[in-house]
Order: sequence, then C-alpha cells, then structure tokens
Amino acid sequence: MDAGLVSDADSARDWIETIMMAGGGFADLAFVAAAWDSEPAELADLNELALAFQGTAEIRLESTAQGRAFCLVTAEAWPCGAIDALQEIPQDEIVYAVVVGAVARSHGIDRGEAMLAYAHAFAANLVSAAVRLIPLGQTDGQRITADLMTTCIAAVERAASTPVDEISMSTPMVDIASMKHEHQYTRLFRS
Repeated sequence: MDAGLVSDADSARDWIETIMMAGGGFADLAFVAAAWDSEPAELADLNELALAFQGTAEIRLESTAQGRAFCLVTAEAWPCGAIDALQEIPQDEIVYAVVVGAVARSHGIDRGEAMLAYAHAFAANLVSAAVRLIPLGQTDGQRITADLMTTCIAAVERAASTPVDEISMSTPMVDIASMKHEHQYTRLFRS
C-alpha cells in the first residue's frame, strides 16, 4: 500500500487473489494438505520444506510465531499426537500451515474442511489489513471477502491435488513489498 500497488477495493482484491492462487496462500494450503496426509514421523521433514517456502524474514517470522502460538494453545487445550510429534521441531521454526494440517488430522477434522477454513481465514486476515490501511469501509471489506470465496475454493482444490514436490509460488512483488515492510519507518502491523 505504501508503494501504491494497492490503493482501493479492486486492487486489494486482486492482490489477495494473487497471493491465494500463486503465492504464500497457495503454498500454505498445499502444506496444510501435506501435513494432514503425513505420519507424525514425517512432520519434521515437511516442516523444514515449508520453512524454506517462507519468502522473507518477515513472512517467516509471522508463520513461525503463529505456528508456535498454535502449538502452545493446542497442547494445553486440545492435546493430540500431532502436537507430541511437533515437539521435536524447535519451537521458533514450526510453520503455522504444517501444525494446522497435522492437528486437524489428529483431531479427525476433514482435510478439505480444514483447508477451506485455513483459506478463508488467510484471505480474511488480508482483507482486514486492507480495510484498516487503505482505508476501506466495512462494506467494501465484506464485498472483497465475498468475492474471494470462489478464489479460496479454487485454491483449495488446486492445493489439495498438488504433491509436495510440485509446490511452487510466484509472487515477486509480494516478496519485495514484504522485504520493504521489514524496514519501513512506520509500521502499523507486524506481518
């Protein structure tokens, strides 16, 4: 937004749609699916690969902070075998998408439903930031969220059938913006 790449409801929707279909949103969904499919002994290796997909220090920090927090809360409130397996990974390196997929499977949550919930939460979080930063009104935010429903479903469908060795993402402007965000003088959010 600071660079003027996102300045209104249409550009915000397009930016988020790109992230969901070709960027970190898509990669995260593929890792949710892969974690859901993985045995506990495979989670450390999968997490290492997912960690490599965190395009910038800022995005890595966001993902691992959320991963660590989700692990801690889940261990206390909803313990399960997946959390035990994830304890082998250093707490500051657990990727959020991996822990979500692993915990969903461990608790018997349907793979597709877990992925769809993750997709909607991911998109809604970005819409929320856009509403506050552009700024947009709540109605515009709700319109963007509604418009992104089909994008979320399409991203889930594609990610659900993407093998781990075929996960890719291509959103260089998102990565450049994230790198610049790391050093902005004034920051309203920590990614």
